[in-house]
Amino acid sequence: MDLEIAGKTGLVTGASSGIGRGIALALAAEGVRLALAARRGNLLEEVAKQIVANGGARPTLIECDLMQPEAASTIATAALAEFGSVDILVNNAGGSRRFELDASEAQWDEALTLNFTRQRQLTHHLLQQMMARKWGRIINITGKSEPEGINGAFCAKAAMHSWAKGLSREVGKHGITVNSIPPGRIMSEQILRNYTPEYRQWQAEHEIPVGAYGEPEDIARLVCFLASPLARYITGTVIPVDGGLRRYQF
Repeated sequence: MDLEIAGKTGLVTGASSGIGRGIALALAAEGVRLALAARRGNLLEEVAKQIVANGGARPTLIECDLMQPEAASTIATAALAEFGSVDILVNNAGGSRRFELDASEAQWDEALTLNFTRQRQLTHHLLQQMMARKWGRIINITGKSEPEGINGAFCAKAAMHSWAKGLSREVGKHGITVNSIPPGRIMSEQILRNYTPEYRQWQAEHEIPVGAYGEPEDIARLVCFLASPLARYITGTVIPVDGGLRRYQF
């Protein structure tokens, strides 16, 4: 299927590894010209080399820490300086860790900044130029809505879902769609760090209907479709990609 996104411009945050890397590789394979942002410049360079080796155009690399106060402005400015416009924004960067009951205000501030505030700010930096051209795709990689306990990232992701839904209603008339993808268990550095092989095998067998953890490509394929003109009538949605792990019926 021709997704009709060759020649479009895209910005992917958190693109140095895991899901973000998979999304960058998939969009590049579809012919999207990319700006990639992340903290670790050495890993971004590895992604760029792989894209070029696969026959894609070398992406623009933006090394930036989202905790820096001007991070959103820095990333948006760099991408617009390179391309003049950004058609596709993938808000992928973030981080998650369980909180104790006495989690500090600094921990809460960090979780909300990394998983909601910077994504919101970056999106709004890019909205006007999308509206002016009557076309845009905003895709947020979020998180599940079934927390086992207190987790600042889950709270921030819930805010993302609410904000994205509201935003979709404001910008749909301008040809812009806004969608969110909460991943299930997708193989990444964080998964390998937080879950033992024994637990991953047990969970795959007992809690995930398809019987396996996912791969970044499983998220990336949906991102590419949502980024395309073919998905013009899909907006304001939350679409889990989790092998059936999510228990809610809607």
